[in-house]
Order: sequence, then structure tokens, then C-alpha cells
Amino acid sequence: MATANRTTRPTPRPGPIPLKRWPGVARDASRVIDAESTAPVDSGSLRTWHFLDNGPELERQGLDPVGTILCVHGNPTWSYLWRNVVAAGANSGIQPWRVVAVDQLDMGYSERTGLERSLEDRVRDLGDFTRALGLDDAAGPEGVVTLSHDWGGLISQGWGMKHPDLHRGRIFTNTALHHAQGEEIPGALRLALHPAVHGKGTRSTTAFLDVTLSLHKGTWDPEVRKTFRSPYTSPAAREGIQNFVADIPVDEGHRSYAAMQRIAQAVADDDLPCLVLWGPGDPVFKQRYLDDILARNPEATLHRFDKAGHLVAEEEDISTVLFTWLDEAYLGAPDVVERHRVVREKDRKASPLALDYRPMVSELEERRDDDSLAVVDMGPAGRGLKDRSGDSERRSRTRQATIRRQLSWRELAEQVDRTAEVLRDLGVQAGTRVNLMVPPGSRLTTLIYACLKIGAVIVVADTGLGIKGLTRALRGASPEFLVGIPQALLAAKTAGWPGRRVLAGTAHSSTLRLLGAETGIESHEVSAAQPTTPWNAPQPDNVAAILYTSGSTGPAKGVAYTHRQLSSMRDAIQNTYGLGEGAGLVAGFAPFALLGPALGATSVTPDMDVTQPKTLTAKALAQAVRAISATVVFASPAALMNVVETREDMNEDEQAAMQGVERLLSAGAPITVPLLEGMEEICPHAKLHTPYGMTECLPLTDVNLDQIREAERDADPQDGVEGAGAGVCVGTPVYGARVQVVPLDDTGAATGEPTHTPGITGEIIAAAPHAKDHYDRLWWTERTSASIPGWHRTGDVGHFDATGRLWVEGRLSHLISTESGLLTPVAGETAAEKISGVRRAAVVGVGPWGAQVPVVVVERESAPARNGSRAIKDGPAPQALARAVRSVVESATGVRVAAILQVREHPTDIRHNSKIDRPRLAAWADSVLSGGKVRKP
Repeated sequence: MATANRTTRPTPRPGPIPLKRWPGVARDASRVIDAESTAPVDSGSLRTWHFLDNGPELERQGLDPVGTILCVHGNPTWSYLWRNVVAAGANSGIQPWRVVAVDQLDMGYSERTGLERSLEDRVRDLGDFTRALGLDDAAGPEGVVTLSHDWGGLISQGWGMKHPDLHRGRIFTNTALHHAQGEEIPGALRLALHPAVHGKGTRSTTAFLDVTLSLHKGTWDPEVRKTFRSPYTSPAAREGIQNFVADIPVDEGHRSYAAMQRIAQAVADDDLPCLVLWGPGDPVFKQRYLDDILARNPEATLHRFDKAGHLVAEEEDISTVLFTWLDEAYLGAPDVVERHRVVREKDRKASPLALDYRPMVSELEERRDDDSLAVVDMGPAGRGLKDRSGDSERRSRTRQATIRRQLSWRELAEQVDRTAEVLRDLGVQAGTRVNLMVPPGSRLTTLIYACLKIGAVIVVADTGLGIKGLTRALRGASPEFLVGIPQALLAAKTAGWPGRRVLAGTAHSSTLRLLGAETGIESHEVSAAQPTTPWNAPQPDNVAAILYTSGSTGPAKGVAYTHRQLSSMRDAIQNTYGLGEGAGLVAGFAPFALLGPALGATSVTPDMDVTQPKTLTAKALAQAVRAISATVVFASPAALMNVVETREDMNEDEQAAMQGVERLLSAGAPITVPLLEGMEEICPHAKLHTPYGMTECLPLTDVNLDQIREAERDADPQDGVEGAGAGVCVGTPVYGARVQVVPLDDTGAATGEPTHTPGITGEIIAAAPHAKDHYDRLWWTERTSASIPGWHRTGDVGHFDATGRLWVEGRLSHLISTESGLLTPVAGETAAEKISGVRRAAVVGVGPWGAQVPVVVVERESAPARNGSRAIKDGPAPQALARAVRSVVESATGVRVAAILQVREHPTDIRHNSKIDRPRLAAWADSVLSGGKVRKP
């Protein structure tokens, strides 16, 4: 080829347009350009590059871009991966950006050089391209922001290292910047590099291409898939794929290893703004590569698309997210890099102590000389009561419980101190993430307060999420330590959960090896060389805990709380319910197990499986109450249902113990009046409260049974307030909290102005000192939830009545769109649950949006089996029950019900066992009504 004149800038010309246009690509966005190579492998050669460019679209609209996004693909994709970003550059966000997506040489529709190009060659190649295109001189006032995927990450950052004045920011999708010496590369890449597979798998056949495209999750347009394959139809066209795989720097002996080291270090040194958009379901670029990126970019903005994998740009709408980030990071900033550095320095400064801030550990510190009871653990006592019926359920309901462990305030303080010393000796310090996989009780309490004292970040993901949910959550949080019971450590070893493993207890060295644990908390000998860092109290606005949601409305989200917010939660509970020194608390609801010592209350954990709240029996609850003369009980609705159903199993002493309960609280899901009335019979002297809230803000409002009865009496359809009783009354805001609703439009979107006006249904928004700080590593989710400044969007739907009480009607995602308008589900559900024989009810929509019909699915109360078969069958409800349910629901809602179905048990969220999985139930109802085989929902 002829050599290009270095002083002449080549002019882009139209690129290769196939007979069928590429889906999603404007015809004039495909362009080619010639550039002289300076790469060592073919210096001086003129090479032809193909790229996608929205420059022509910007020119048509008369827009001057503020900067250029340089998109760099990996292997074996090409510029087509970025087509949606190219198309959105002129029309997304506030500012227009030029988007240039390049095909690397030997890839896509760029020239096949027939040469093996190293990492260093490809970095120089990219520089040749940007120089030829004129980006080096005219990228826009904000310069160039790189966007990369796969091995495009290293190449783009190598380009940035050589263009420090031009490179102004970076956006990563699944990629890697560094691979440590001695660490194995992912199995799929090891296989591709094997001499027996390399050539055949990458060049001779389409195997490597096929495997990569198969990583796409969900549905994929066949034309799009075909377009991804189109540049690689022959062995010669796939030679670049082969050579790209060969250039993976597996160890320090590889030709590209040193270049990788230099580039990775440069990224750590330059302090550029960084956005990371990650698909965690990636078998190639796993969590360790994300952790490395975050370590090199400690101030990076991260959003994990939890359902996405390797091809995250294909599976999710990354354009909206990245252009929003660019607007926020660059809008009006003459020097964004300098501005970013200033913000970082401000954030590093210690926050001043607020006058009203009292750390969570304060009560424990003040009572370290107190020998009265602080925490008590209950457990099964021997073999329990004899039951010759052979009924295992009966035996579990009637088994005796006893005190298994108890600590005074003095003993608890001493154990917290020692545990904190052990953790610090292991390397835990302020900001270190520690995953605690220990059931509620004295051991968990000790660990929690030790972490709070050090300033470590507590990560709590409920085991009720299941292995799959836990794995997703823990990989997202990426804790440095995992402290757990033996079962948790075995699961961690099997599932590959992150973190150095430490046993929450003591065990022989052989057992520790089996569990993969390096030591046991209670047997670890603290080294003579103590940590040199002082015992400084953590700052109020440092993150203290990451608590995972139940996963009932999608993948569980990590909710980050600061020390100030946790202490505000304590204050809200203390001031709302009068809890404090002298109170005895039965913590049958895991989130509240940690609050006892902070409140100064003696707390007891009943004999139950905390991952399944419905395992709490009346006898177990009464025995826990009697153990500490408890005055307060906190349990989930599912737990209380079982307590009411098993109340006949209590003996006289246990019934008497329940007489001393002064306050009962239940949260986690809407709770019905009949259930509260059942508990009223068990605890006749107690005020029965149903706080409303969520992991992001608990509690938010409060109401008691007497107030609910009053509200229902007031909810007369003739009172002129539309929908006054449509839902569950959750009362008024607790201490420090504020609540409003955002009215819904015809499509069910919350688009109106926040209001307290009675009778207007809308999305409930909340503000409180104890509301979350942010969602962990979910920037876009957080931004969406906080789109109204100062408020958290709950996703729940409700309204205020004439007296200012809040009524919850369901969730935004559970709205039913009928021909006559929107319908919320809770009013019909509460009406149906008043029918004898109905344990729980769910109203779901079947059919297309805008023409859905409401279907009621009832969960029947337990009935004995007859003739060896179940008395209740999933499917259509019996006629008598259907008539009764239809009548009461239509009377309550004014909406005609299409069908009444029944199930033995509703599918629920996996933590509380209380929140019904309505989308799953709706799909089941649709299948049943369409004549499909009746299966378990």
C-alpha cells in the first residue's frame, strides 16, 4: 500500500453498506477512513478503518458537540455493539455528544492486515485513527470520553495514557484492566488458548464467535444477531479473532504483559471521572476484574445491571444511563477533571459531629458495668413434649424451648471489645466490608456492635434469599470478609462467595480447613503486634451498613445506611414507641434484632427459623416472652399468622406470660384486621401497631388497631372523599418522618406534583433522618429513586384520607389497567380476606395493558386431606366460595371481577414469606384461564 502523507488529514467517506441496512444504524453513520500506521508491527503502512459516527446527524441538526465519546469494542464484536449509543448521542441528555465507534484493525469491517497485533500495536493503532479523524485537534470542549468493552478496556486506556490532555473521562462495560501474575484466567479463555483448540476454535470455525454471542441473556432479534456475525463469515475474516485471543497477557512472560501493567497503573494514577456499567452474570469478566477496576478508580460511579451478563450493552439500555451521567458530570464544567478532584477532596474530609448525633454503641458503653440481662437466645429443649400421634407438625408446634445463651450488659460489652480486637487483628478497619452470615441472637449482636465500633461496613444479606439470590447480592457488595456459621461457610466455599472466611465461633483446625475458614472469632489469639491505628469513633456520615432488601420486587438491592441514619432509626423507634431501658423486646423480625442494645432494651430471639418467619409458633413466642418478661414483641405478618393458628398449643403459664405484653408491632407486608384481632385475643393488654416502611426507611408511618377500626368506620363511600378506604390504613408519619404522594397519569406513571390532598392516589414518597443514604453500587436505581430531591420514591401506591391518614393500595408494578381505568389491588384483597375460609387474597390483572381484567386468587385456610388426597386443589375456586368473594370484592371496589381462583399457598417473597409475588401469580392465572395445565404457581 502507498504511504499516506502525515500532514494531510484523510477525509471520511461512506462505509460498507450491505444490501440490507444494519438494524439500528443510520445509513450515513457507517464511514471509512485511511490512516498511516505507526504501530511497530507495520509502521508506515496505510490502513483502512471502518467506524460508526453520528457526526452527519449532528451536522443535519446544526449541533456542536460538547465532546466526543470514543467507543472501543473487544473480541469478537465490532462497532455495531455501540449502535444505540451512536444513535442516542445527538438526542439524549441535555448536551449533544459526537459518538465515534471504531472497528479495530482485523475486526469488523476494518482492513484485514494479516498481522499479529500486540496490545502495544493496538494502542498505537487507535492513536493513528483518532489523529486521522481529527479528534486530536477537534474533539470538542470536553475532549474525549472513552467507552469500552472486553479487551477494548485496556486498548482505550492505553490510548488515554498517550493522550492525557485529550482524555477527559472513561466509561467501562464488562472488561479487565489487569490480570495478576499467578492468577488463572477464566476457563473459557484458557480453553480458547489451548494449542489443540486455539486455531480451530477461533479461526477455522465460528466456535469462539458462537460462544460469545450465546452469552446474550434474554431475547435477541435474529437480524441483530446475524449482523454481529456478518464481518466474520470466512476463516480469513476471523484471523483477527484468533490473534486477539493469542494476545491475552496470561503471565509476565507474555509480550503484552508489561504494557498491561503500565496501562493499569496509569488508570490508577490519573484520577479521571469514571462510570462503570456492569453485567454481573459474566463468566469471563468476573467480580475480581470489577473489584480491580474499582480499586483503581475509587471514586467511580457504578451501576450493576443485575440481570445482565457479558454483553451488557445489548441487554440493557446503557445509553440513557451514560448520557445522564455525562450531563451531571460535565454540564457547565469548564474543567471537569479539576472539578472532580475538588469534589473528591471535599468528600474525604471528616464530617463534623452533629449535636444531636448519638452513636449506636453509646448505650452499650454507658452500661458496661451493668450486670442485668442484655441479650438472650432461645432454642429447643431436648426432645420436647411427647406426641404419639406421629404428627411431625404437631411436635414442632409443641416442642419446649429453653434459654440457650444469655449475656449481661457487662458481658456483652466485654465480648464486643474482644471481637473488635480480633477483627482488627485480622485486618478489618474503618470502611472494610464485613458480611455477617449469622442468625439473629447474641453472637450476631456482638459482631454487629464490634463492627460499628471499628467503623467496618456491615453487609447483611438474608439467607432467605436462597443461594442464587445470596450469590448475586454478595458479589455485588464484594465484602472483604465473610464471618459466618459453619453452614454459611460451606455454602460460601461451594458458591464461591467473596471474602476471607472466618468462623463465627470456635472449631478445631481440621474443621476450619474443611470450611475454608482461616480462623474462628472466639478462638483467635490476638497477635502481640496490635494494629497501630487508633480506636477512633467512625464519623457520623460514613457508611455503617448495607442491608439487602427482600427481593420481592426484583433482585435484592443493597441499601446503604450511615452511622447517623442508623442512630436516627433508633431514635425514631424510641420516640414513637417509648422503648428504652427497662423494656424487654422479643425480636421475631430479623431487621430489629440489632436494635435492642442501642435502645437499652433487653432483647430475646425466639426459637424459630428466622429465614422462615412462619415457623414462629405461639408456644415459642410465649416462651421467649416469659424468658425476659418481655413487654414488646416485633414479628412479621407471616409469623403472626402462624402464632394465631397455633395458639391452642400454649399452656396456662404461656398464656399468662402473653398477658404482660404491652405493645406488639408487625411490619413487612400489609396486615389485616382479622389477624390483628386474633393477636388481640392472645395479647389482650397490648397495643397492636402495624408500622409501615421498607428496608430503605423503617418505620415510616404507624397505626394501631384502635386507629384502624376508627379509620375504617370513617371510610364511608358517601363521605365525599373518593377511595377513602381503598386499601390498608397505615396511619400517620412516625417521629421525624414526612410522607406525600405523587399523582398518577393515565398510564400509571407518577408524574404529578407531590401533594397531601385527600383522595388522590399516587406514588408514596418519603423523607426521614433514618431514610437510606443510597443504593449500593446501583447508581441508576438510586438516581431514579431519588429523582425528587430530598425524597425517596417508595414504588408503593396510596392516598391520604380527610384526616391525613395514609392508605396503601399496592405497588406501582401491581397496578391493573382496565378499559375503565387504573385499579389498585389492596382494596379488593382486604375485602376478600374477610370471607371465612380465605387466608390471603391477591388481585391481579390478566390480559394486555389497557384491557386487563381483574382476577382474584385466594389462598385457602388449611383443611385436612381426605382419602389420601389434598382437600384443596389449585385452580378455579368452588362456586359457593367464588360467589362470596366476587360479591364482597365487587361491592368494595365497584369493579367486576373476571374470575376467582384458589391456591393452597401463594408464591411469596423469599424473606418475609408475607409479600405475595403478584407478577408470578398473574402469569399463573393467565395460564389457567387460557386452558393450560394447572400447575403450582
